Amino acid sequence: MLNTQNQTKAAGWMRDLASHRMEGIRRRFVGELIGTYLMVMIGTSSVAAAAITGAQVGLWQVAVVWTLGVSLAIYATANISGAHLNPAVTLAFAIFRREEFDYRFVPLYWTAQLIGSIFAGLTVLGMFGSAIVHFELENGIVRGAAGSQRSAMVFGEYFPNPAIYGTGEAAAELISPLGALFVEGFGTAILALSIFVLTDKRNAGLVGKLAPLLIGATVGILISLFAPLTQGGWNPARDFGPRIVAYFAGWEIIAIPGPSEGFWIYILGPLIGAPVGAAVYHFLLKPALGQGSGD
Repeated sequence: MLNTQNQTKAAGWMRDLASHRMEGIRRRFVGELIGTYLMVMIGTSSVAAAAITGAQVGLWQVAVVWTLGVSLAIYATANISGAHLNPAVTLAFAIFRREEFDYRFVPLYWTAQLIGSIFAGLTVLGMFGSAIVHFELENGIVRGAAGSQRSAMVFGEYFPNPAIYGTGEAAAELISPLGALFVEGFGTAILALSIFVLTDKRNAGLVGKLAPLLIGATVGILISLFAPLTQGGWNPARDFGPRIVAYFAGWEIIAIPGPSEGFWIYILGPLIGAPVGAAVYHFLLKPALGQGSGD
């Protein structure tokens, strides 16, 4: 009789544990999906407003909106999922923050981030679809044909920036695929370095609750500096999710694989860059934190 009661209690405990674990998994998934959606929807809407309607004149305005969009998304989901909102950041955390993030969650986070970014792309298409068609008609752009990067750039990213340099042969000579890969990797490395520094618990007294705003500002600075070259992706989900939407919305090969078959640059570059930036923090800055400037 006692043995039966113990078995019943053990079974109940296991059910409670499984239920608690599933709730944690759902919480993380929802946090990453909604956070990525907010960030990408706000950011790509600013690109649409600037490139399609001309409502925002200048790259800095777009960068500021991205700053606030990233910050808002982090504030909204940091206590839910950790607010990675970026497959490259998730990879870096899985490698260098294993005490905080279980690498087994990587597929869950990547899936949520991609779905969130796809929904963001669909939202932007729904809101700006008519304006994009009007822009294409006014500028003689045939969707899916060469040159339609000028409208597709609302969703995915291109090098060099079509809104600044156009889409002709001369523009294509400004930066090579290898150069674009380096820019995306370098920018993401700087972003990851800033994230790891700003979220280090030993900097909590210095940074406090400003970390999300400072991370957003880092994204904005990087966009203002390097977006003329590659549009400034720094996030595989931010690029590939809306790019999928663009593919099925008629841009087809201009979206995937893109001119010069370069869509992979916005995936591989950040996935290389983020661990590099995290490694700089882990091996060079982290050991020095807490020693003080006088040591």
